[in-house]
Amino acid sequence: MNYFELFDLVPAFDIDTANLAERYRDLQRAVHPDKFAHASEQQKLLSVQRTAQVNDGYQTLKSPLRRAEHMLSLRGIDLSHETTTIKDSGFLMQQMEWREMLEDIHDAVEPQDAIDTLYDSFARYEKSLFTLLSQLLSTAAEDDNKQAADQIRKLKFMAKLNDELARIEDARLD
Repeated sequence: MNYFELFDLVPAFDIDTANLAERYRDLQRAVHPDKFAHASEQQKLLSVQRTAQVNDGYQTLKSPLRRAEHMLSLRGIDLSHETTTIKDSGFLMQQMEWREMLEDIHDAVEPQDAIDTLYDSFARYEKSLFTLLSQLLSTAAEDDNKQAADQIRKLKFMAKLNDELARIEDARLD
């Protein structure tokens, strides 16, 4: 399903999220199962299905990473079940550095400073990845789509690193 069509939006990475939220509320009102309480069983079932589609579409489009993946899937590139590895040696070196920094948190004199430093480093790197991703997705060129897929892979890795850092921080607070 093309969620951009469902929400009557131009397929683009940079979208107006306030407009998306407004369209979401409008669609929810139109298809909500409560509106079909006295309808036939088939209409009730259809309402539940449409509500699920609207919810899934909203969750997909409001998340920049999921939105980018959806755009690529509409262009014939499905990243959801792939196992392609990242071949960017600079990124791989950065990964190793971040991994070492994560391991060093446990022995740090000021662990919260180390955690904050990593969060800042991750945020700066993610911002640069999202900037490039936005540029790449603004075209439909095959090479740009492949590069965009690489940026998404990197962002997925960054999301895992952020989760790992959050777990380390939570463990410190317990």
